[in-house]
Amino acid sequence: MAIFNQQSSAKKDAPAFATETAAPPPRETPPMVDYAAMPTSAVRASERSEAKESLIASDLTIEGKIEGSGHVRIAGRFKGDVNVQGDLTIEKDAKLNGGVRAKKVTVAGELEGNIEAAAQVELQQSGVLIGDLKAGSLTVAAGSRMRGQAEFGWDEKNAPKGRSGAESGAAA
Repeated sequence: MAIFNQQSSAKKDAPAFATETAAPPPRETPPMVDYAAMPTSAVRASERSEAKESLIASDLTIEGKIEGSGHVRIAGRFKGDVNVQGDLTIEKDAKLNGGVRAKKVTVAGELEGNIEAAAQVELQQSGVLIGDLKAGSLTVAAGSRMRGQAEFGWDEKNAPKGRSGAESGAAA
């Protein structure tokens, strides 16, 4: 007869084979941050080197949702929302269909969706953005294309009064 677990005198009611396992801690969702309201100086190079980068390779097509604190580089195809506290880079010939929230967004490929909040957005020469953009700063290279509305350079204190989502979307 084998003994799997010796019982202490304090745990006589538990069966001899029972083991205590703690439930895994609940996974925390990263907080929603309005990066557009952050000053550009808040995006520091030291933060860039500390966070890890995840890559969706050029031969991959993925559908889902990306959330986290690191950086994301898309070289393939991704369909879904991206909410990261680091940087998002969409490589040339890559495509993202979904909403974006990140500190810095670099578009060299195609983004079909809204950039809801970013401290910095860079549209490179081969970049295409089909959707609205809200950012602290915007850099546009010659040859890039965009179809949508852009709002940049504003923080919550300097935002124009009387313009809310209900009012701006009410006209048909």
